[in-house]
Amino acid sequence: MSTPLVLGAAALAAAATLTLAPAVPASASASAPASARVASAPRDVADKLFDAWLARDRTAAARAATPAAVNAIFGYVYRAPDRFGGCSGAVCRYVHTSVRVPGGLDGIAMVVTGSKVTKVYLSRHLVKPSAAAGHLFAAWKRNDRYAALEVGSTAAVNTLFRVKYDPRGVTHHFRGCGKEPKGYSCAWSYEGGAMLMHVVRGSASAGFEVGSITYLAD
Repeated sequence: MSTPLVLGAAALAAAATLTLAPAVPASASASAPASARVASAPRDVADKLFDAWLARDRTAAARAATPAAVNAIFGYVYRAPDRFGGCSGAVCRYVHTSVRVPGGLDGIAMVVTGSKVTKVYLSRHLVKPSAAAGHLFAAWKRNDRYAALEVGSTAAVNTLFRVKYDPRGVTHHFRGCGKEPKGYSCAWSYEGGAMLMHVVRGSASAGFEVGSITYLAD
């Protein structure tokens, strides 16, 4: 197993280049001594998939996860997260401490069901502002907060999820994205007003995220 990756200050300033590199650090599960790892069942299962992914071992990964979950994690485009972020119920997270990626998820979240990881959420590298906004809107419609955090900041997701999407409520019409001083504004109009998603990190190489959301009233 390799040693954990450590990035210097200069590397942090060039996060767009560094985060898309294929190198991976040592397993996050190895960062704590064995005596401190009296793990819950979800942690044990999640670690098996994470370690198999670090080793690029799809056979071992298949023993710990469903095919969809295996395909998802092996498609992650950023460097591997370097810290275990804890489990909340059956959802376990692995987060970045050395690089900046879009969204409040900040790495990988795994949903554990029994002895398998059944779903994997990932920080997304989306190259169009409209794609980031559309992904967040779709996650809101499904009431899927982890999917929302793949592309939205924690603040943006908290704002959006204050109200649950109502399929029988007002209809939202996407009006496209336009440039603004700090990125792009992507708008949905509806009877009585509009919702603006402010998309930041404005370049295809760095990826885009929804940094904040504001509302307008007619």
